[in-house]
Amino acid sequence: MIAKSEKEVEKEVSRMKRVRSAFDLVHPRMGKVFFPWLLQHPKYLRHAFTMLKAFEKAEEKRDQQLSRGLLIPPVVILSITSRCNLFCKGCFASATGTVSHGQMDTKGAQPAPSLDYVQWKRIITEAAEAGVFCFLVAGGEPFLFPEMLRLVRDFPQLLFVVFTNGTVMSDAILHDLKSASNLLVAVSLEGDETLTDLRRGKGTYFKAMETLRILEKNGVLNGISVTIDRLNYRFWEKEEHIDHFIENGVRIAFLTEMIPVDGGEDCPNASYGLAQATMLTDEERAAFRQRVLYYREHKRLFIIHSPGDEEKFGGCVSAGKGFIHITPYGDVTPCPVSNIATHNLKSCSFESAMGSELFKRIREEETLLETGNGPCALFSHQKEVESLRKEVGAYRTGG
Repeated sequence: MIAKSEKEVEKEVSRMKRVRSAFDLVHPRMGKVFFPWLLQHPKYLRHAFTMLKAFEKAEEKRDQQLSRGLLIPPVVILSITSRCNLFCKGCFASATGTVSHGQMDTKGAQPAPSLDYVQWKRIITEAAEAGVFCFLVAGGEPFLFPEMLRLVRDFPQLLFVVFTNGTVMSDAILHDLKSASNLLVAVSLEGDETLTDLRRGKGTYFKAMETLRILEKNGVLNGISVTIDRLNYRFWEKEEHIDHFIENGVRIAFLTEMIPVDGGEDCPNASYGLAQATMLTDEERAAFRQRVLYYREHKRLFIIHSPGDEEKFGGCVSAGKGFIHITPYGDVTPCPVSNIATHNLKSCSFESAMGSELFKRIREEETLLETGNGPCALFSHQKEVESLRKEVGAYRTGG
C-alpha cells in the first residue's frame, strides 16, 4: 500500500472539513448524524466532496436564474411511476391520480402513458442545468420503474432520495444500490407490525424491516418515512421506539402528517373520509411537535417533520418556493398532494414550467402557503386554490 504524501493528507483533511461544514450549514444536526456514517463508509465519503461542489454550483445557478426573474427550487419531487403493488388506506397519490393501479379515470378513459427513461433523463438534465440539486423519487413504487437506478447512475453529481414501500427488494436492485454513492433510501412504514399492516396490508411490516436490515448490512444510506395520524402518533412519541430504529442503523426520518386529500370533484376518493377521521387534532399536533423537537435535541437522528418544519420558512415551500412535483405523466404540480397544473413536460421545457403563472400566484398570495392549524397549506385553502385554478386556466391532473 502506497503511503499518502503530507500534501495529499492535508488536501483530504481540508475536503473533509468542507463537507462537514456544508452539513452544518444546511442544519446544525445534519453533520452530527451523517458525518460519522460517512467516515465509516469511504465510498460515500470520497464522493461527498464531488457532490458538495455540485451543490455549490447549483446554488450559483439558482442565484443567476433569480437575478433574471426565474425562481428555481433546490428540490424536485419525481413521481417516477404510477405503478404500485400496494393499496394503502388514505393514499394521497391514489387520490390525486398519481397512482393508477391500471384503473380508468372518472371519465372512463385509460390513464395517459407514463414518462419513459428517455423523457425522465431529459427532465432531470434540464432541471440540473437550471439549478436543481436534489431529487426526491416517489411513485407509485419507484423500484417498479425498471430504469430508476439507471437514472441515479446517470447523474452521479446529484442527490437522489428514494421513497420505497420496501416490499420489492431483489438481488439485482441491491447490486445497483451498493454501487451508487449519491442516494438515500427511505422505507415507508407506520410503526410496528399492527400499525403498518393495518394501513399497508398484511406482511408489509416484515418486508419493510427486512429491507432496512439489508440496506444497513450492505452499507446503503437509509431512513424511514412515516405518515403520522391519530392511530400511530403515540407510538412515535415513545422514546424506545425511536431508539429501536436508530439502533438498527436508521439515520433520517421523514415524518409527514396525514393529509385527507380527496382530489377534488373530478377525482373522488373513497379513502377521504377515513383519512379525515384520522388526521391529528390541533392539540395532538402541538404535542407531537414538541416530541419531535425533543428528539432533535437528544437523538442521533435527522428528522424532517411536515408541517412543523415549515414554520421557520414562513409557511409551505411548495409551488417552487422550495420544491415542485412532477407526476408520472409529466404534469408539473405545486406539490404531490395537489392535482392542478398549467404545464406538462412532454411538451415544454423545465424552465418554461418554472415560469408557471399558477406557481407565481400561489407564492404571491402568501396566505395560500400558510399552514394554519392543518397538515397542509393548500389543503387548508381549497376554495381559494380552486378559484385560482380557474382564474389562471390550470387543469386537473391524474393521467
